[in-house]
Amino acid sequence: MDPFRIASANHRPAFAIPGPGSDPGDISRSWQRCRMAGLTPEQNRLDYPHLSSTERRMVSDHRTILTAQARPVMNYVYGQIKNSGCVMLLSDETGYLLESTGDADFCTRAAKVALAPGACWAEDQRGTNAIGTALIEGKPIVVNGAEHYLRHNTFMACAAAPLTAPDGKLLGAIDISCDARRYHPHTFGLVRAAAQMIENQIFEISFVNHTKLRFHASADCLGSMMEGALAIDDDGIILGANHAGFALLGLKREDISTQKFSRYFGITLRDLFDLDRRAQGRPLAVQPHRGSNLYVSIDQVRAPLIRRALAPAAATVKTDTLTVLDTGDEGVRKAIGRLRRVLGHKVPVLLQGETGVGKEYFARAIHDSGPRSAGPFVAVNCAALPETLIEAELFGHAPGAFTGARRDGAQGRIREAHGGTLFLDEIGDMPVSMQTRLLRVLEEGVVTPIGGKPVPVDFLLISASLADFPALIANKSFREDLYYRLNGLVVSLPPLRERTDLPALVHRILARETQATRETPPALAPELMQAFAAYHWPGNLRQLSGMLRTACLMLEEEETELHLHHLSEEAVRDLTAVQPAPPAERPAGTLRAQSDAMIAAAVAEARGNIAAAARALGISRNTLYRRMTATRGPLN
Repeated sequence: MDPFRIASANHRPAFAIPGPGSDPGDISRSWQRCRMAGLTPEQNRLDYPHLSSTERRMVSDHRTILTAQARPVMNYVYGQIKNSGCVMLLSDETGYLLESTGDADFCTRAAKVALAPGACWAEDQRGTNAIGTALIEGKPIVVNGAEHYLRHNTFMACAAAPLTAPDGKLLGAIDISCDARRYHPHTFGLVRAAAQMIENQIFEISFVNHTKLRFHASADCLGSMMEGALAIDDDGIILGANHAGFALLGLKREDISTQKFSRYFGITLRDLFDLDRRAQGRPLAVQPHRGSNLYVSIDQVRAPLIRRALAPAAATVKTDTLTVLDTGDEGVRKAIGRLRRVLGHKVPVLLQGETGVGKEYFARAIHDSGPRSAGPFVAVNCAALPETLIEAELFGHAPGAFTGARRDGAQGRIREAHGGTLFLDEIGDMPVSMQTRLLRVLEEGVVTPIGGKPVPVDFLLISASLADFPALIANKSFREDLYYRLNGLVVSLPPLRERTDLPALVHRILARETQATRETPPALAPELMQAFAAYHWPGNLRQLSGMLRTACLMLEEEETELHLHHLSEEAVRDLTAVQPAPPAERPAGTLRAQSDAMIAAAVAEARGNIAAAARALGISRNTLYRRMTATRGPLN
């Protein structure tokens, strides 16, 4: 029987006005499942499954990636609907509610039907409802008023969307519920957008160290929430995709880890990188095996992957050594001299300096110049990994150690660095709980994976940070004993504005950027060099490299000199603006404050466009979001 007719027969409230996402077929199938499960519309049990606070904490701990990525999205979306009589909920894949945020008046009413963390809203327990039904149907659902199977739930309207992992596995659902009389069709779009944001974030953190392809039928949609995204390994095997990626390519869950991306894009990995190199930053137009053209951009391609795809048999030539980094500045030369004295000795090195001064370049040079150069160099950005992911990423885990763990386990970055060098960037942002585990590794020389047994490790540790460690230690956010383990040799790298080798740096960057297209690198026009020399370079070497890279792309084939007009409009505006006089004295321990100020300025300059601000600073969007959340300044 049709559910709306049943609802009418039961004299339910007439609030079941179908809105976007409210499909009578979905509701009808759900009601049939409810009857088969033995539920009756009038029932109101007192023994519904419910997790205790301890059980809920354990369930959440096993779904740390889901909860960590959902919380900020829920807070953001709730900020848009606050005071509208709504509650926003997160459930796991079985229907248990893990998180909630909402207006107190509706939360009180919702709690009377157990619409609160700990309760189970699986369809076979609570009848037709947005969360439970969306989990079964595998698509966004609206259940409005009398569409609910159980009579005591008909006072509300709910919109929910399932959440899937990059491998297609069901993770849970996100839901917005309100009084049925106040339901607005826009709620459905809002909950779908929230689900997409959460899934995209989970995709990004799951493949921090893998090559990602971003694509869409429209080039304008690249960089937006609508873009498809695909992660691949060094052989082109598909490791995961976001929701749009599954839809645009017609991927199936069984394709993950079994199919190569070339099956869908109609191009080999080698040819794709070749096209990308020639495109010089422009999106690629690719004809896939199904459908119309897709525009593709490649993100975070690692050097080993490029070498393997373009020249598998070629030997790796190491050029990024300490000698190469000496381009004439006395401060840098002194730093290199101090570093040379500890080469060959297992002395931990702590590199300090502003964002973009080249800390990772120096870390790689230390590795390449020392006796461990034949071993691995493993870099981990502690600020780019969420607190819930960093433990498994650093220390690894045994097979099946927790829900969502890899079947074959994970070695962890520390074990990957065995025999080589471990570089921990932004170590000042490492959670205190992880500091304790890292200290134990350094003291005992063994690492214990989650759910595994201790494994001996041997590596050189290089750390980097712009943090004021005495201040962090004073406010208990960094362990003093770990700091003394890290600072065997502390080297401060000067900011670009204080270096005396700017012309040599410019020449080296231009030679690197044009080596594939020109026999001789272009020169810098005198007025441009003068502008460079007067500029304060908040983004340091990273900003200089980005500015010159764009200028080289604007250079005509017959031109041999770079001028202001070759730069982007934003760069010209920055270089020609009147610069404030630098302070006469720079207080010690203010690197973090300077970084926060640069972030605030970049976000303001980009008019709140996070992607543009991240590009200007030369950091990832994830890192920028993390810094903004930590400082609260730019967010306000």
